[in-house]
Amino acid sequence: MPESVPGSRRLAKLRYNLDKAGLTPDQWRDRWDASRTFLTANGETGKPYGNETIRVTPDGQVTIAMPAPLRRLANAPRARYVLAERVAFAHRGDEWGDRVAANLSVRYNAWFDADRGRWYLDASWSVPAATVCLESLTGRRLLGVDLNAGHLAAHVIDQHGNPIGSPITIPFDLTGPASQRDGRLRQAITTLIGVARTNSCAAIAVENLGFADARATGRETMGRGRRGKTFRRTVAGLPTAQFRDRLAAMAYTVGLPVVAVDPAYTSRWGGQHWRPALQSRSVTATGHHAAAVVIARRAYGHKARRRPGVTRTRPEDRVGRATGQAAPRPVGGWEQLALFETACTTSVGKTRPALGRPRVSRAPKTVRGAPDQHREQRGPQRPIR
Repeated sequence: MPESVPGSRRLAKLRYNLDKAGLTPDQWRDRWDASRTFLTANGETGKPYGNETIRVTPDGQVTIAMPAPLRRLANAPRARYVLAERVAFAHRGDEWGDRVAANLSVRYNAWFDADRGRWYLDASWSVPAATVCLESLTGRRLLGVDLNAGHLAAHVIDQHGNPIGSPITIPFDLTGPASQRDGRLRQAITTLIGVARTNSCAAIAVENLGFADARATGRETMGRGRRGKTFRRTVAGLPTAQFRDRLAAMAYTVGLPVVAVDPAYTSRWGGQHWRPALQSRSVTATGHHAAAVVIARRAYGHKARRRPGVTRTRPEDRVGRATGQAAPRPVGGWEQLALFETACTTSVGKTRPALGRPRVSRAPKTVRGAPDQHREQRGPQRPIR
């Protein structure tokens, strides 16, 4: 059944189950008429109070511009109708008042509640994207987020790009009706913002993903066969644009900026450079958590790749010996150093404390052609017979 008004499919099915819903035919008819009765007007910046069609003054007076067939019903100059009741916005009323006073655009939706028998007026507005300066993030933490099918993988990094704490996984399910999917996505974003505020993060970093071109081309870009069909289904289930817009709007209300970075090779370089460092006996890290670290490092201005010898794995969690952290090898090798110790002992005549050197499983090799200073300390050589 095509939907002609919001909620018409649900209301049409409810018509045949009035006893189960506890409604009478008249009550159902009131709900049906109420769903078809609404008024919407987009705002315009520069117009009086941010909207020319539905004008709401800071003190709550509502006036509506009447269309040409209904101008005879106007009770105010310039074909406008003034409502007898005044409105008030309890939620974020201060922000609404500032926008109305500055003549910034505000969208209004007027709808009728059949159960309560009252009209309601909703106000909404969009927030322009703000540019975040990297200097403002200096010395503070960032939260990198990797969007995946069924969960969000996140990790906190410090100002130097090193991961802090344990990997974070926020599951969500996007199956079922559209209203439930949107609510579950909002719940996941709320949890994500709570994690960022708990860890004192200055911003949230996400990938600037967009599969619009890939979805338009379909099989030509995303593959054919069973594997391509699975990949296309996964891409279709990723709410990239919806997640980015919801996150930006909800993070703005708590004062957290959102930084979108280039998504190129985040999973590959994260799995190659950062997953071994995050993995331990007590913590299970996936490639998605490593990608979240790369995303946060890019937002901070660091390179994605990990330099050798930096942010090492804890000694108790290492599998083998970290050869990159050992002391530099002397010129000529450890065998020359042993030869130098023998020469000093022979010339001086007393034992010196042995210098520290790594243990080897085989006997040290004899070094031919020792330096000249070593030969002088060893004394004269015997003639060869």
